[in-house]
Amino acid sequence: MGDKDGFNNPFAALKGMAEGLPEGPKAKTPEAPTEPSGPPPLHGKIVLRREKKGRGGKTVTRVSGLPSERLKELCSRMKKGLGCGAKVEGEDIVLLGSLTDRGADWLRSEGAREVVVGN
Repeated sequence: MGDKDGFNNPFAALKGMAEGLPEGPKAKTPEAPTEPSGPPPLHGKIVLRREKKGRGGKTVTRVSGLPSERLKELCSRMKKGLGCGAKVEGEDIVLLGSLTDRGADWLRSEGAREVVVGN
């Protein structure tokens, strides 16, 4: 019942039965994607500003200059990436807290070329 190496192989008896079986379907090789899989890089000037006025003394970071068609998607990804609250206000994203440096680093890692940090 054991192999010549001294190990017990439970499939040794099935080895001879494989010759009579029909050949299975061929594995398909995945085709190379024609487009990049990730979102397009962020072009243009993106400005991050820290604000306090009109918010009951709470500090927020306003991100402007982002493409308007991707605001909701970017807002969701920034919330997850930075671990903070965020919402879309008009044409800007408002991050809850003083996150100008961390926000700029995150935007650069997402492919933004020109990120300006204000006050």
